Formats: sequence, structure tokens, C-alpha cells
Amino acid sequence: MLAFAAKEITLKPGITVLDEPMVLEESTQLLGAPAGSTLKASANFKGPALIVARGLKELSIQRLKLDGNRQQLERSFPIAPYDQAFSDFYPLNGILIDNCEGVILRDIEIRNVVNFPILVSRSNRVRIQTARIEYSGSRDDKGKNNTTGGILLEEGTADFEIRFVKLRAIRGNGIWTHSRYESPRNRDGLIQENEVNGSARDAIQVGHATNIRVLKNVMVNIGYPVELVDMANGGIPVGIDTAGNVDKSLYAENLIQEVNGKCLDLDGFHHGEILSNRCYNAKPATAYPQGHFGIVLNNTNPDMRSEDILIEDNEIEGMKYGGIFLIGRNHIVRKNRMRFLNTSSCTESHGKGAECYFGDEPDLLRSGIYFGKGAERPDPSSNTIVENNLITGYKMKERCIGYSPAIPRTKLKVDQNICVDAERKAKK
Repeated sequence: MLAFAAKEITLKPGITVLDEPMVLEESTQLLGAPAGSTLKASANFKGPALIVARGLKELSIQRLKLDGNRQQLERSFPIAPYDQAFSDFYPLNGILIDNCEGVILRDIEIRNVVNFPILVSRSNRVRIQTARIEYSGSRDDKGKNNTTGGILLEEGTADFEIRFVKLRAIRGNGIWTHSRYESPRNRDGLIQENEVNGSARDAIQVGHATNIRVLKNVMVNIGYPVELVDMANGGIPVGIDTAGNVDKSLYAENLIQEVNGKCLDLDGFHHGEILSNRCYNAKPATAYPQGHFGIVLNNTNPDMRSEDILIEDNEIEGMKYGGIFLIGRNHIVRKNRMRFLNTSSCTESHGKGAECYFGDEPDLLRSGIYFGKGAERPDPSSNTIVENNLITGYKMKERCIGYSPAIPRTKLKVDQNICVDAERKAKK
């Protein structure tokens, strides 16, 4: 491997082809030449990443282009097993940062990477800024996305910022955090003012984390191309997704347009806020094969309960089914505007076996806001306030608020919601 121990390295101009990783062994500032420098994987490249840094402090990589040569190096990979860190499982990444402190990645362009263009594991004080990432990620043996292709922070990475990053044509998740169940949660992070255009899984995912702010990001064409969506492994595309145990977090002022799935999935989210997000779908229901609710609460992680979430001033338009699915307790849902819901026109006439049928909860898919009895685990809606919301769509005047037959309505406060029938004319 190419080993460098200098304090500062400026690469030569032009393209440098690598057969093996460039390993940084000491606190380093790695710079591209003013005229432009590109590190490109050769057809024979082997190793964890084009650039590898482990156990360093005060590392800076700036003004650099990376080409992962996916055209020649691509092969299929499964989703990483539950008991392995992604950094230990996936080779052929762009930049791998492991157990480092004080990291700056700035003014970087990365494209054609087989797996993760940027993978950060077990690190602190990480700043990723003004980067561009394109055409990256691999597939599993069935041709579906396997989560790879974007920026991943994992295994208790703390004090991080990801800002002003543009991602395009990502096969898996765009920007996300992930940790195994037994690992420390990621914490104290900011994901702000980034753009994701085209991802076949989630644009942004907050996984197993605490105190994360997701602010003012733009996400477009999420869940496309459809043939890469991994429904067999539960990979319903989401604008902003949540996984594991996530608390003390804020998702605010984000824009999601054209999502073939959910706008926001709050699986594991508790004691946090969802404020002033916008999600718009403009096409007919048939354009969204994995179409869903706008905002969904869930409780897969056994260490949390869905409780104390404020959902306020969000705007949701054109969902295939309902606007908000609720479970748990002590939530406040107010001043949200949900328009043109239930574009699939689910009604009570859809019998067992039909797309709109949902077991013993017949109103679930045709309601604007639905109080559920639980999700992954039982957790009936209780002590929740739903007030001053606007709800329009197919038969929403009569199907505005829905309830699971299994929950007592006396523990819910529903007041001053405006419910209107409205169907949007399909665009020609």
C-alpha cells in the first residue's frame, strides 16, 4: 500500500491511477493540485477504499476528485449482516475514516464508487462540506439496492456536520447514520442544506442516534429507479427515515418532492420534533408503486416507545394513502396541512385481498390521520392531541380521522380539524 507520513501532501495535477489504497498514517492535510487532481481506481484495484485513514487526529482532505471505476469493479454485495460494522464488511469505498478525531472533508467530488463514497466509523468531530457525489452504490444478487452509494456515519460517530453536499443517482441511501444494536449510538449531528436527487432507498436516514438535527435539505425523486427498490428486505423508500433508537432530535424545514414511498418515517423516533417540512407528489397514484402515508410512526427498536413527538406545521400533498399514521402516547399533531390524500381512492368497497384491505383495521389506508393499535409492537394511541389540521382528499370529509377498533377514543383529543373532499385532476 502507498503509505504517507508527511504533515502535508499536495497531489500532482491530473489523474493518478491506484491499484491499492492510499493510506494516511499520520495527521495529514491532503490537497489536490490547484490545477485539479483525481485519484482513480484501476481495473485491478483491491482494498477497503481509495483513501484510508485509521486512528488519526486532525485530518483534512480537500480540493480533490475521486473516481471509483464502478464500471469495471462492480460486483454484487448483500446488505451487511447485523453483527458487522459496514466499514468491516464493504470494500471498494471512496474515503474510509475509522477511529479518527478532527476530520475535515471539503471541496471533494466523488463518482462511480462501488459501495460508499464516504464511510466514517467510530470517529469524532467530523465535518463534511461542499462535496458532490454521483453514480455510486452496488446491488445485491437480485439486482436491488443494498443501502450503499452515499455518505454513511456509523458505530457511535459523534459531533458531526454534513452541509452543502449534492448527491445524484445514488442506488441506496443518500446521507445516513447507522449503528449495530450493541454499538454506541451516533450523536450530536447536523445534516443541513444538502441536496439528494435520485436515490432508490432513503434520501436521509437517522439511525440509532441522539441529538441529530436534519434541517433545510432538499430531496427529489426518492424511490427511483423503481427496479432498484428493495421491497424484499423492507426497503420502502423514504424522504427522511429513522431507525433504531432515536431521541432528542429535530427534522425541520426540509423539502421532499416526488417520493415513491413515505415522506417521513419515525421508526424509533421519540421525544423529538417534526416541524415545517414540505412533501409534494404531483403525479397519479400509479406513478408510486411503493406509495404510502406521509408521516408514519413505528417502534421496531425494543428500547424505545413512541412518545412525546411534536408534529406541527408540516405540509403533505398527493399521498397514495393517508397523511399521518399514529401510535404511542403524548404526541401533539397540530397546524399541519394535508392536501389531496388517498390518491389511490381506497374506500370501504375494496374487499379482502385488494390493495386497500388491511386486516382488522379497515379504515387504515383510507383515513387522513389514523390512530393505530401499534406497529412493529403493540402500542395503542393514547393521550394524543390532534387539532387545527387541514385534511383534504378523496372522501376526506367522512374519512378525515380514522381509528383502530382496538383503541379507546376517550384517551384522544381531536378538535377543530378541517376536513374537505378534494380530488386533484391528473396532469396531462
